[in-house]
Amino acid sequence: MSLVDLLEKKNDKILFTTPSHGTSFYIYEPLKEMYKRDISETECHNPVEALHRAQMWAKSIYHTYSTTFLTNGSTSGIIAAVLSCTQVGDKVLIASNAHPCHFNAVRLAGARALTYNLDIDPDWGVPLETKPEMIESYLSRYDVRTVIITSPTYEGIISDIEEIKSVCEKYNTFLIVDEAHGALYPFSDRLPLSAVNIADFTVQSLHKTAGGLNPTALLHCNCEIDVKPALNMFMTTSPSYPLLASIEENIYYLNSREGRKEIDNLIIRLDKMREKCRGCLFFGDDPTKILVRIPGISGHELSQMLYDDFGIEDEKTNDKSTMLLCGIGTDNKKIDRLQHVLSKL
Repeated sequence: MSLVDLLEKKNDKILFTTPSHGTSFYIYEPLKEMYKRDISETECHNPVEALHRAQMWAKSIYHTYSTTFLTNGSTSGIIAAVLSCTQVGDKVLIASNAHPCHFNAVRLAGARALTYNLDIDPDWGVPLETKPEMIESYLSRYDVRTVIITSPTYEGIISDIEEIKSVCEKYNTFLIVDEAHGALYPFSDRLPLSAVNIADFTVQSLHKTAGGLNPTALLHCNCEIDVKPALNMFMTTSPSYPLLASIEENIYYLNSREGRKEIDNLIIRLDKMREKCRGCLFFGDDPTKILVRIPGISGHELSQMLYDDFGIEDEKTNDKSTMLLCGIGTDNKKIDRLQHVLSKL
């Protein structure tokens, strides 16, 4: 029985267990249906077994050694990956502008962080890709246990994961890829190559572009390391089964014909929008990230104009450019509105 089916199943037992609401009492009315499905590790439900089956099914979808559902975001996946493959005193190579969880994971592992700087594109003000030769320059000089890279970057810049993995293998170094913004990649040939089947560990956030609820995510492992002991050190023993079930359903949708078609249609529509906004310049490797700039207008000015004058909020901006994030849920109405606004500026 799937997690989704389990939560729909009626229970005939009287529960004197956690959670105390017993799936019948609720306090916050808008989440009434969630209370009904908020079960725990009760014998009558046995959700642990259902979760195990769901993760085994996900593993077969992604073709990984293991795929683990996360309800504390990609942050928890990065921490678990680092704890799983490093020891106290090991060196971990990370970008100086990396997400704070990269540094926190190294600290929690008792390891030592070596940092490298990414080039900044002068016209766009965004960090560029991690170059394999730069990684090799560090691995050839230092005894590095693990490398963490972010691909795609926040703005949709892609690194050559295959080449970086080859470099890491040469020096017997683990590779962790923070692919938080690339959860759609395994499901469309129109998108960049996913690290899921290349890196030793890959983390993806379903809530960023794949239509998932905050803060659902996935930890993929391609080496024969059990990540559960690491996760058990800091994850709750009372997970949210409604969130876990939403992950199962999220993957099912992405892998379905309907889901794959939705992803491709989104990309096609965004490509057409770019073609029609002739006064705008676009950049980046990920078509779901609209990294835009308009000559004569700074990124911050464009961001403020979009927000104040047209009611459009972007995801991230800098002095040169502005980035608007798209994904599952970005419908034609939203894209048409953005196209209309950008074409006028």
